[in-house]
Order: sequence, then structure tokens, then C-alpha cells
Amino acid sequence: MAKSKGVRIVVTLECTECRSNSDKRSPGVSRYTTTKNRRNTTNRLELSKFCTHCNKHTTHKEIK
Repeated sequence: MAKSKGVRIVVTLECTECRSNSDKRSPGVSRYTTTKNRRNTTNRLELSKFCTHCNKHTTHKEIK
């Protein structure tokens, strides 16, 4: 029998300010990958991470 996928999944976090702001230090969008438990955290993940394009700590939200 094959193993099930498990409850931990890999998610991508994207900077919210890079997506909406056109005046920034360099072109592009900051993205991080992390894992989350599908059973304990059912809603979208939102963390404060350092954005290299904005050159400051910003809110990074989970994208699909």
C-alpha cells in the first residue's frame, strides 16, 4: 500500500507590499516557502518576514 500524503504541506509566502507598490528598490516580488500543518492551521498563513526588494520587514501572505 502507498503512504498517504500527510498533514504537512509546503506553502509559498509572498510580500503584500511588493505586489501593490510600483515604487520600490528593485523589480520583483519577495517569496518564501515554508510548511504548515493542514489540520491545525486551516486558514491562510500570514507572517512578518524580511523583504529584500522593499528592504524592510513586511507582511507575507500565503498564496495558492
